[in-house]
Amino acid sequence: MEQMKEMTYKDAVKMAMCEEMRRDENVFLMGEDVGLYGGAFGVSVGMFEEFGKDRVRDTPISEAAIVGTAAGAAVTGMRPIVEIMFMDFTTIAMDSLVNQAAKMHYMFGGKAKVPMVLRCPGGSGTGAAAQHSQSLEAWFCHVPGLKVVVPGTPKDAKGLLKAAIRDNNPVVFVEQKTLYKVKGLVPEDEDFIIPLGEGEIKHEGKDVTIVSYGRMLPRVIKVAEEMEKEGVSIEVVDPRTLVPLDKEMIINSVKKTGKLILVNEAAKTGGYLGEIASVVTESEAFDYLDSPIIRLAGLDVPIPYNPELEKAVVPSEEQIKSAVNKTLNR
Repeated sequence: MEQMKEMTYKDAVKMAMCEEMRRDENVFLMGEDVGLYGGAFGVSVGMFEEFGKDRVRDTPISEAAIVGTAAGAAVTGMRPIVEIMFMDFTTIAMDSLVNQAAKMHYMFGGKAKVPMVLRCPGGSGTGAAAQHSQSLEAWFCHVPGLKVVVPGTPKDAKGLLKAAIRDNNPVVFVEQKTLYKVKGLVPEDEDFIIPLGEGEIKHEGKDVTIVSYGRMLPRVIKVAEEMEKEGVSIEVVDPRTLVPLDKEMIINSVKKTGKLILVNEAAKTGGYLGEIASVVTESEAFDYLDSPIIRLAGLDVPIPYNPELEKAVVPSEEQIKSAVNKTLNR
C-alpha cells in the first residue's frame, strides 16, 4: 500500500526536487535567491545546505541570462530546474525560452535534447499587484516545443514535477502562489510519477462538467461538494497539463453530462479556456452539448493591488454556482 504523508504544496515541490537531485547528479536548481535565502516563497529552504552551491545556484537578477544558461546546460546533458521568482518575469526571458530552448530539438534535426524545467510562481491572491500577479500560461501553450504543466494539488505538484524533470523537453511548470500553503496527502514513494498529458477527474458527476486547473480547482471542487447536497451532480475535470492536453478525458466527460463550464483565473480574452472549448466543439462531443459552453475567467484588467478589488477580478464561488444554475436552468 502506498505510503502517504500530509504536506503543503510548497513542500511537495521541494520533495520532488530533492528526490530527483539525489537520484540524478545532473539535476540542479538555479534562480534568484534560491540558495542561502531559500527562494522568494521558501520552497528551496534547506536545499543549499544539502546539495551545496554548485547544485543550488544563486544567480544574478537577469532572467534572460538565467534561462539562456539553463538552455545551454540542458543541451549539453544537464537537467536544470529554474525558479523564476514571479511568472511575470518570464517576459525578460522570452527569447531564450521561445526562440532557443523551444526550438533547438527541431533545428538540430531531433539530435539535441533540452531537458529543463521553468518553475513559475504565478497568479493573483497575494497582494503583489499588476506586475507580480499574472497568469500567463496561455502564452506558452502557443509555442511549439514547450510543455505546460499546472498542478492544483500537493500530490499532483510532486508527481508532475518529477515527470517534468525527467522529460527531455523544456517544461513550463506553473505554481499558483496561493496554493503553496494548501495541504494534502502526498505519496512518499520516490518513484511516484504522474505522466504529462494525463488529466484526472477530481469529483465525479453526471449533470454538468466543469474543467478547471490551478488556483480555481479547489474552489470548483468546493462548489461541487456543496451543490451535491442540493442534488446537483458536478463532474470536475482537472487537465493537470495544458500541453499535452488530455482531450479524451474532457470529451468523454462532456458526452456524459451534455454541459460544460470552464473556469480559470487568467484574463478571458485569448486565454486557454477558449482552446478547451474548441477541442470540445470540434469533436464528437459537440453533438452531446445541450446548452452553450460557459467560460468563467479573470477580467481583462491588470490585477489590482487593493485586496477587495483583487478578489473581484477572478471568478468567485458564487459566480461558479451561478454558472451551474444557469446551464441547468435552475
